[in-house]
Amino acid sequence: MAAPWDREQTHASLRTYLIEEAYEVLEAMESGDDAKFADEMGDLLLQIVFHSQIAKEEGRFEVSDVIRAVHDKMVRRHPHVFGEKRAKDAAEVLKNWEQIKKEERAAAGKKTEGAKNETKPASMLDGVSRALPAGLEGFQLTRRAARIGFDWDNVEGVFDKMNEEAGELREALSAKEAGRAEEEMGDLLFAAVNLARFLHIDPEIALKKANAKFSTRFRRMEAIAAESGRALADVPREQMEEYWEAAKRAEREASVRKAEARKG
Repeated sequence: MAAPWDREQTHASLRTYLIEEAYEVLEAMESGDDAKFADEMGDLLLQIVFHSQIAKEEGRFEVSDVIRAVHDKMVRRHPHVFGEKRAKDAAEVLKNWEQIKKEERAAAGKKTEGAKNETKPASMLDGVSRALPAGLEGFQLTRRAARIGFDWDNVEGVFDKMNEEAGELREALSAKEAGRAEEEMGDLLFAAVNLARFLHIDPEIALKKANAKFSTRFRRMEAIAAESGRALADVPREQMEEYWEAAKRAEREASVRKAEARKG
């Protein structure tokens, strides 16, 4: 029998938990603790089961339909594995994957628009959810475009684009055009996401790591200030920089000790 809290949940009320569990899986993965990783994967799986159970009670679908759907999708999208089609390299596999997905979306569009006798042109970008965090959305958009060859020839081209966008942002700031500055800031961030994708780096994970690094160093600065009997807010700006450098040194020393401990 379901608990009272369980019975009150809906797909909408569980959205936050689904997102939280996904991020906790990533955090556990980074920790290197396999037991924690497995535990968090279980929590994420529970969310899938929970949503499936709600749908089952509403007479829509159940967890076996979820499993069957992903099974059929994998077989359909991997003709080079499960069929007779062959791919010469990973790039061709990805290109074929996107073409198959495009055909699937086109077929689905015809199905939903059939009643109105309307067809909407399919796009390679269909299926990238606007509900994604902005960085992840940009990553997915540019990755799909790159899979059909719309990409930079080399990383220098992306750096040049970032320099161009930074220059346009400076111009907007000089002109004191707030609306344009926001637009140019967005273009600069988009270029940075594109650079991460080009380098095969997930920008969301990279930024999460940078956030964690900043948090660790800032907390260390607060501790250094406290050791001298002051709050960090009362420390002069120049001395804050000294504390920041001290926090970085402490971080490097801790990293060296950890590496030596692994060797020994």
